[in-house]
Formats: sequence, C-alpha cells, structure tokens
Amino acid sequence: MSVKGRASSEPPLRELVARGRCAVVVMELQRGVVGDLACIPELGKAVAEAGVITQTARLLRAARAAGVRVIHCTAAFRRDRAGSPGNVPLVNVLLQNPDHLVVGTPAVEVLPELGPEPEDLLSQRFHGMSPFAGTSLEPWLRSEGATTVIAAGVSLNVGITGLVIEAVNHCFRVVVARDCVAGWPLEYGELVLEKTISQLATLATAEEIAAVWQAR
Repeated sequence: MSVKGRASSEPPLRELVARGRCAVVVMELQRGVVGDLACIPELGKAVAEAGVITQTARLLRAARAAGVRVIHCTAAFRRDRAGSPGNVPLVNVLLQNPDHLVVGTPAVEVLPELGPEPEDLLSQRFHGMSPFAGTSLEPWLRSEGATTVIAAGVSLNVGITGLVIEAVNHCFRVVVARDCVAGWPLEYGELVLEKTISQLATLATAEEIAAVWQAR
C-alpha cells in the first residue's frame, strides 16, 4: 500500500478509516460546479480528465456497502442572495450570473453518478468556503461516532484545502482520497496535495480505502 505524506506518528490507514470511526464527506460535486452545468468549465474538464467522478463513485459504493455514512456538502444561493454576504472575490464573480447555483435548481444537484442515495446525508450551505461553517456537518459527524473525515470533491485550489483545515480545527483526523479530488490546473492540484494537504492529512486512493472496509 502506498500512502504518501503520512508522518510516522500517524495511525495506519486501517485504523483511521475503520468502520464506525469515519464518514465520507464529498464537497461540491454538483452539476453546476463540475457537471453538465459547470460554472468553471476548466475545473470540470480537470475533474473529468483525472477520473474523479468514477473514483468517487467507487469510493461511495464501498462506503455504503460497509455501513460508512456518506455526506454530500453542496453550495447554493438564494436568487436574491440573502444570507450570502458577498465577501469572497471568486464567489462575487460567479454570482454575476443570476442563475449561479440557485437553490432548488438543477445546478445545485449532486452529480447523478454519486447519488444521493436514501441513506446519504445532504448538507447545503449559503456562505463561506468550508462545509463546516454554519451547517449541521459537525453534529452529524459526531452522531456517527466519526473521528476521521474522508474527504473527496473539489477543489484543491480552495474548497478541499478549507475542508481539511476546518476538519483539523474541529479535532478530526483527515484522510484525503487523492484520486477523488482535483484542482485546476491538474498539476497545481498535485502540488497542493504534496506540499500542503500531506502535512495535514493522510493521503490514500479510493482503492486503498475500500480495501480496508472489504477486509473486515
């Protein structure tokens, strides 16, 4: 098994992702982010090129089969933008499109390849760059008995980095499914994994994580 970036003092992967001690958190794999209605086409192309959706679907199937909770974290905005303070330059540019990720529209839906399945949880946020801020994500993780967050989704440029940092700030360990995340350009995303994420989290592939669940 090849797991890069894990300090020698870190628990082995089999302990980090043991059933009953983890949950999979999928960030912004939505139709209007990286799917057929993608707001940043370059990111959508990077995700497709890296096979992120295929590998994430594999990870989620394995998680559900093992009884590991899957939580989809999505971004959305009211059409009148109420509840979204407009304090992020990137988001402000995207919101120049009046139809950008409007709540209740197809753009905010999870990619159909990924669900959500009836047993999955769906956490929607209207502000900020982390799925922890002002949502039910943390209490849901605590209710699952999770001490490890398994992160998947987009993007390594901002969102996944924010998710990892916030998970650590909330005293969770983090495993990033390295073939279930991407940034744009792809080469930059790989640098973020190597130089930043590996200092905060354990990196493993979807296959390596699934193998732990299948071995028990």
